[in-house]
Amino acid sequence: MIRQLIRSYVLLVAVGLGLFTVPVAFTLTAQLRDDTELSVGREATTMALLLGNGDTASCQALEEMAGAYAAETHDQVQVTATARCATQLPRPHRDAALTDALERGGRTTDWGSDFIWGSDLVITVPAHEGGRSVGAVRIVYSTDNLTDRLWTIWGFRAGLAVAVLAVAALIGAVVARRLTAPLRQLNDMASRLSDGDLTARAPVTGPQETQTLARTLNQAGERLDTLVASQRIFVADASHQLRTPLTALRLSLDNIADGVDDEFVREDVEQATAEVVRMSRLVNGLLVLARAEAEVAAAEPLPLRDIVTERLSVWRPAADERGVTIALRGSADDRPLVLATTGHLDQVLDNVLSNALEVSPDGATITVRTEARGSTVLLEVLDEGPGMSDAEKSRAFDRFWRGQGLTGRSGSGLGLAVVRQLLTDDGGTVILADARGGGLCVRITLRAGQRTG
Repeated sequence: MIRQLIRSYVLLVAVGLGLFTVPVAFTLTAQLRDDTELSVGREATTMALLLGNGDTASCQALEEMAGAYAAETHDQVQVTATARCATQLPRPHRDAALTDALERGGRTTDWGSDFIWGSDLVITVPAHEGGRSVGAVRIVYSTDNLTDRLWTIWGFRAGLAVAVLAVAALIGAVVARRLTAPLRQLNDMASRLSDGDLTARAPVTGPQETQTLARTLNQAGERLDTLVASQRIFVADASHQLRTPLTALRLSLDNIADGVDDEFVREDVEQATAEVVRMSRLVNGLLVLARAEAEVAAAEPLPLRDIVTERLSVWRPAADERGVTIALRGSADDRPLVLATTGHLDQVLDNVLSNALEVSPDGATITVRTEARGSTVLLEVLDEGPGMSDAEKSRAFDRFWRGQGLTGRSGSGLGLAVVRQLLTDDGGTVILADARGGGLCVRITLRAGQRTG
C-alpha cells in the first residue's frame, strides 16, 4: 500500500510538472525562434536598403556591414549585383526563394526543417529601387547556437523535473508511512490475535475511519478474550469436578471385580474399568490443556540435559517391562540452557515418551538426542514404530485425534496438542518427521538460554 501511495503521489507531481514545464519550454523555444528570425531579418532588411540605394557610399557601407556581420557571427551574407552596385560579396544560387525576391519582391524565410529548425536559417530579402526589385540580400544563419540554447532550455527543465520528482518520492514515502501507520498497527494487532495473544489491542489513532475500525477491533478482541477465558474456566472446572467421581467409580469397579467369581461378569467389569481409565486420561488431558492455554509465567533458563535425564529415569522402568531401550545421545559436556517455563518440559517429555513407548514394538529402541545450534537447542525423540503418513502428521496435533498404536487406541488424543501449546507458550516449535530407518521423529526446537554469574 505504501508503494502504491508513493507511486500515486509521484505520478500526480509528474503530471503537474508536465502540464507546467512542457508548455513553458515550448513557449521559450518559440520565442527563441521568433527573436532569432526577427534579428536576422532586421540585418538582412538593412543591407537590402543599402543595396537598393545604389550609390557608392551605400555600396561601400553594405560591404563593410556584411563583412563585419559575417566576422562576428560566422554566418554568410550573399548579395546579388545591381546595375549601380557591384559588390565583392558572395552571390546566392538561383532558387525559388531568390526568384520570388527578384521577380515578385517577396521576402522568404526558410528554417530548413518542419520540426523546430534545420542546420541553417536562410532569409532572403529583396532590394527595391523606384518600386521595383533590383536585387536581393540573403543571410545564411547557422542554427548551432540555437540548438545549444534549446538543449539548455529543455535540459535544465528535465533536470529540475527529476530533482522535484525525487523530492516528491521522499516526501511521498514519509507521508505514506504516516498515513499507513494506523493500518500497520491494526495489522500488528490482528497478527498477534491470530498467534493467540488475546490481550493485543490497537491504539486509537489516525483518521476518523481508522479510529472507528480500531475501536471495533479492540471491542472484538475484548469479547473474544472474555469468551475464551470463560471457555478455559469451564473446561478446567469441568475436568476438575469430573476427576473425583471418576476416581470413585474406578474404585467401585475394582471392588466389584475382586468380589465376582463369574468370568463373564469379571470381563465386563474389566472392560468398564478400562473405559473409566481412558476417560480419566481424557479429563486429565483437558485439565492440562486448559492450564497450558491460560496465561503462563515468564520463561527462565533451565538445564535441558538434567530435565531429560530425570524424565528418562522415570520412564525406563515402564520401558524395561517391554524390553524397550531408551538411549540418550549427545555430548555429555554439552549441557545447554533453554528458555522454558518450569514444569513445561517435564509435561512435554512425558507426553512424547508415552506416545513413543506405546507405538514401539518389544525390544525396540527409543532415542533421545539433544544438540545446541547457536540461538536454538534441538531436542529429538525417535522411535522404531510404524511411523505416520503425511496425512496423519498433518492431523496429529489436532485435539482428540488418536493414531493407531501397537497397544491399541487407548490415548486421549490430547497429548500432542498439549505439547504444541506448551512449546508455543515458551517460544518453541515442534514438528513430526520420518525417522531414519523407519519410525517417527518428534523434532522440538527451543530457545537457548544464557548462563548468568
